[in-house]
Amino acid sequence: MIELIWLIPLIPLLGFIINGFGQHVLPKYLIGVIGGGVVLASFLLSCVLFGQVLDARSAGGDGVFTYHLFDWITIKDFSLGFSFLLDPLSSLMLLIITGVGFLIHLYSYSYMYHDKGFGKFFAYLNLFIFFMLLLVLGSNYLIMFIGWEGVGLCSYLLIGFWYKNANYASAAKKAFVMNRIGDLGFLIAVFAIIATFGSLEYSDVFGAASSYPMGDSMILLITLLLFVAATGKSAQIPLFTWLPDAMAGPTPVSALIHAATMVTAGIYMIVRSNILFTLSPITMNIIAGIGIATALIAAFIALTQNDIKKVLAYSTVSQLGYMFLALGVGAFTGAFFHVITHAFFKALLFLGAGSVIHAMGDEQDMRKMGGLKKAMPITFLTMFIGTVAISGIPPLSGFFSKDEILAYTFMSSPILWGLGFVTALCTAFYMFRLLFLTFYGKYRGTEEQKKNLHESPWQMTLPLIVLAILAAVGGALNVPEAVAHGGNWLANFLSPIYVYSNAVVTPTHLDHNTEYILMGISGLAAIIIAIVAYMKYVKKEDFPAREGEQQSFLYNLSYNRMYIDELYDALFVKPLNGLSKLLYKVVDRSIIDGFVNGVGSFFDNSGKGIRQLQSGYVGFYIFMMVIGVIAIMLYGFLNI
Repeated sequence: MIELIWLIPLIPLLGFIINGFGQHVLPKYLIGVIGGGVVLASFLLSCVLFGQVLDARSAGGDGVFTYHLFDWITIKDFSLGFSFLLDPLSSLMLLIITGVGFLIHLYSYSYMYHDKGFGKFFAYLNLFIFFMLLLVLGSNYLIMFIGWEGVGLCSYLLIGFWYKNANYASAAKKAFVMNRIGDLGFLIAVFAIIATFGSLEYSDVFGAASSYPMGDSMILLITLLLFVAATGKSAQIPLFTWLPDAMAGPTPVSALIHAATMVTAGIYMIVRSNILFTLSPITMNIIAGIGIATALIAAFIALTQNDIKKVLAYSTVSQLGYMFLALGVGAFTGAFFHVITHAFFKALLFLGAGSVIHAMGDEQDMRKMGGLKKAMPITFLTMFIGTVAISGIPPLSGFFSKDEILAYTFMSSPILWGLGFVTALCTAFYMFRLLFLTFYGKYRGTEEQKKNLHESPWQMTLPLIVLAILAAVGGALNVPEAVAHGGNWLANFLSPIYVYSNAVVTPTHLDHNTEYILMGISGLAAIIIAIVAYMKYVKKEDFPAREGEQQSFLYNLSYNRMYIDELYDALFVKPLNGLSKLLYKVVDRSIIDGFVNGVGSFFDNSGKGIRQLQSGYVGFYIFMMVIGVIAIMLYGFLNI
């Protein structure tokens, strides 16, 4: 069945072409059927191929298959094929991309139905799915880079989908520029990999890297460059400010790109390249440090945000920081486990927020909501499940994936564990704050909005129900041995991708009693924080401050996003704008334009002077002929 692998990315590409050219011709229902149908077809094919990998692993094999499509680049001794790699890691990513992607396409049919760009929107979604599939299926870094650049392009198109709004267009440009900074790191890393290993194929690079000594300088350079790429795509310090602004795009875009797929590309790339990173302890330490800093800062900012999508956006940045913390301490499986559970509960939360915004007439300020659980029972119940899951409360999925990350972190550094624990507490608080402000208490919106309050149609609620079920039971993928004799299924399933490295796939050095204590502390603390949020926002009805009200320094620091955008504006944007204006006025206009225009003026003025010789007077022409004859005679006489 491996021969069918090329159809998985091709089918969504066909959907993009059909909907792209037929967006003004095809009826909306047909556009929706094509847009969602091609992703569903890819999902079914992905299930078949996942079954093939699963059977191979069950039979004791590695479950790794390569399908060569054609020879691509051949330059002297360097050759590169266009091939797809199917293994435990890519097969799981296929299920996430196409499975969650199909649910979001189904949701989008109702959410975007009345939008004038309905067909264009589905075309862009299909194109994004194509590039994301290309990113995870490629058997070498160059195919990954094509997908990497492609999803960046699609994110620009989707974030700025409502481009007539200047702020939305600016948000799209911001995302594009900040991603380009990271992508430059990836591009340089590709050349460094070629120079070091003479190949870009994963099997060749990882096999050769396994013989390199720990701390090799070229490995250090390559991993640092790859991490720079990851900070851009996966929104880590300092390249994280684009993601909250990316909420300008339609809500399904937020769920697909900024929760379940694109932003996890950096984690996928590092997990795929685990042998390179385990050989560079310096890079691993940097990743852990950047990851925990990002997680803490984003969680702190999320505590006071009032825009329901902005809370979820900063939550995404924080959870991505958690994943990078896991990568930095060597918990590659733990990081990927959190990628899976995060795809379930964060996609659920974004789509739930979209359901609320849809019912509230595009209102996103939680201060103008409240008491919605009666009018929207399905949305409330599913978002409640998502909130419990992301808060790390047992026995939902987020509890198990966070517990694994914290267990690894505790083994590596109790200080990092403490910071991760604080981040988990902040997560529980701001998520239950969002839940209580939105669905509990008195209704605080307008009477017009109240009249139109309703539960979303089935196309929007069905994806919520499916994702809620996955968010509830997804933790079963990797139940630790300490809990009901769990078998760490995910860790064992992914073990072939660690064949070249010494990466530890389970925290076996942590005794069960210590693990029970850590689980108990994190789970109980999350429950206590949820109760605190309930007392504050439901019992005491302590609503967020209105604009202009005096607040504490810490509150203002969090609410104003730690003034990071203002800092970047002062340090980079304004100086670069000033330099650009200077170069425009001095170099471009005065020097370059001055030279070009000067050459033009010289010939123009010369032409005006010479043109006077063509006066049209015969006497003047005869006179010039005589002068010419005399000149020739003198020349001949002087040269005798």
